[in-house]
Amino acid sequence: MKVLVPVKRVIDYNVKVRVKADGSGVDLANVKMSMNPFDEIAVEEAIRIKERGEAEEIIVVSIGVKQAQETLRTALAMGADRAILIEAADDVHTDIEPLAVAKLLKAVVEAEQPGIVLCGKQAIDNDMNATGQMLSALLGWSQAAFASELKLEGDSAVVTREVDGGLQTIKVKMPAIVTVDLRLNEPRYASLPNIMKAKKKPLEEKTAADYGVDVTPRLTIVKTTEPAGRKAGVKVGSVDELIAKLKDEAGVI
Repeated sequence: MKVLVPVKRVIDYNVKVRVKADGSGVDLANVKMSMNPFDEIAVEEAIRIKERGEAEEIIVVSIGVKQAQETLRTALAMGADRAILIEAADDVHTDIEPLAVAKLLKAVVEAEQPGIVLCGKQAIDNDMNATGQMLSALLGWSQAAFASELKLEGDSAVVTREVDGGLQTIKVKMPAIVTVDLRLNEPRYASLPNIMKAKKKPLEEKTAADYGVDVTPRLTIVKTTEPAGRKAGVKVGSVDELIAKLKDEAGVI
């Protein structure tokens, strides 16, 4: 069985995001980029599935700019077998929308015929949380979102997911799309020898035109602004003073 894992190049989660002065978007100049954390968890889970002998090959695919090669090499260094880069944009500020990504992934899935697709539940840059679900709809495959535990049982996948009321366990028929959550696992670090080996692993380069998919944006970003700054807090000397401030100044009681 093959496991397909889509990965996205995003601003590193440790970096403080800066908005451009004209409000046209986020400033990416000299900013560290890395693999989307949820996708990293999906790669780790795919490797664990292979280590258990439940899969023979792990394919990682990234859609975006040419610089996403770095992200794919990271996944290869972690333990993926080969990579596919689909160049769909020239400008790093261009974000390929979920529907276009899902259409491209559908074409890759049809070519590679994996038994399961593991996606991060969302990207931390746009928080769309839509690609996995759209891919499932386009393929007509089973889907299980927000997985915090995953087990493969024959031709089925048993997924535990967090819901408002607690934990929900579902069984879906494979092939299936599974989107993963933070609690699924702790991704491994790529060792130096594996980083060196990753440079020799196959990385195929394609374009969106090769798959006949139009990636023209359907959405227009009108304006980007930073969150409003929080006002400084104050210390109160007694419960009575706290109640008075909540009532008279905050107006919440």
